[in-house]
Amino acid sequence: MFIEEKKNSQIYQDSNYLKPDTEIGVSNLVKDFYKKKLPINLQGTNSKKYIGYNVQAAKTLDLSNLNGVIEYLPEELYIKVLAGTPIKTIEDLLEKHNQQLAFEPLDFGYINEGKSNKGSAAGCVATNYAGSRRFKVGSVRDFVLGFRGVNGKGDIIKSGGTVVKNVTGYDLSKVVSGSFGTLVALTELTLKVSPKKIFQNTIVIYLKDIKIVSSLFHKVLDSSNEISGAIYIPDEPKSKKFDLNKSRVFKFNDLKNDGPFFAIRLEGDRVSVQERLQDINRELELKKYKTSILDNHQSVPFWIKVNNLELFTNTKNNLIRAVIPPSNSEKLMKFLGNKLKYFIDWSGSLFWIEVPDNEDNKIAQIREFISNNEGYMTIIMKSENFDFKEKVFSTDKAKLMISKKIKESFDPKSLFNPGRMYREI
Repeated sequence: MFIEEKKNSQIYQDSNYLKPDTEIGVSNLVKDFYKKKLPINLQGTNSKKYIGYNVQAAKTLDLSNLNGVIEYLPEELYIKVLAGTPIKTIEDLLEKHNQQLAFEPLDFGYINEGKSNKGSAAGCVATNYAGSRRFKVGSVRDFVLGFRGVNGKGDIIKSGGTVVKNVTGYDLSKVVSGSFGTLVALTELTLKVSPKKIFQNTIVIYLKDIKIVSSLFHKVLDSSNEISGAIYIPDEPKSKKFDLNKSRVFKFNDLKNDGPFFAIRLEGDRVSVQERLQDINRELELKKYKTSILDNHQSVPFWIKVNNLELFTNTKNNLIRAVIPPSNSEKLMKFLGNKLKYFIDWSGSLFWIEVPDNEDNKIAQIREFISNNEGYMTIIMKSENFDFKEKVFSTDKAKLMISKKIKESFDPKSLFNPGRMYREI
């Protein structure tokens, strides 16, 4: 059932790397670790292993063998999968039924490996990182209808159900989402799926005035035109410390300017998109600016590249993910200036910021600024010379206290990924 059961092999009996293929197998292992008080490094496909602190654990529990679709009912808008099922497997299946994961799972493979690797369903939920539709449809946790897993005592627990309207245990799903494997060894997930929009266009607005950028973000948030993506990509800094790849990544026939640009996505049927395009032109007074339209064949890969974080492909620098109220985005743009490479998503709320190696003082300055402006940040990618005096995840004493109490209730002996998010937990 799992590797430790192969008693005829001394290698397996003494192995620190364990790969169960059933929920019962996970439970039995964790019960044994609980008795022995052995910390565990929980992992799946390892697509996001570099996020957070290194886990000091006696055993590694690899859940990637928990792989497969349990149930998919397109008409009921849900899919139930084993936790180690690759996101690509899920998306390929949904595509056959013209459906999608509306939160747009991010692809962290490019920044680390230079190629696609979206990881597993459990990894997606455990990190809770959503793509460009986040400001319109919600985050990953808003699409988790239920889960099964094993807590730190080895008990099998479950929450939620398979019906979209069933919200039993929904708050528990929200707690587990974004916990980076520190609370539960997920074994099964039920996710809400959505019909895929059949057509999309992207309006590209060429401008560099950050006051206008901020104003457009606010207008997008207030718009009734169902805008499903709004980003701003400024000029890249003229520095050899960065890979200046913007013109290579976003090379499209109708993207006619190498300078900074604002981009808005509209999705739906062709007639609806065309009508909303006209309305948005009036609403945002776009006749004042130089603009272009990316048709469906250009718009789709454009947003894939955004959610692949391809601007930071194979970066050796630090990469920060910062979330800030849209009302403060203009302040952050002014603060960053043109010294760092960055772009803005979620209609002004999400900043991806690249900071060169050996410039940890700038990370500290950014953290202080974001904290003073009601935001938080995570250091997604750490450079070779990263100073670990810097905290990877932002928090405060009150949130840290709450996190400790939650951790104690799920994992009383702190076995799962100890220190992954906060050294104190």
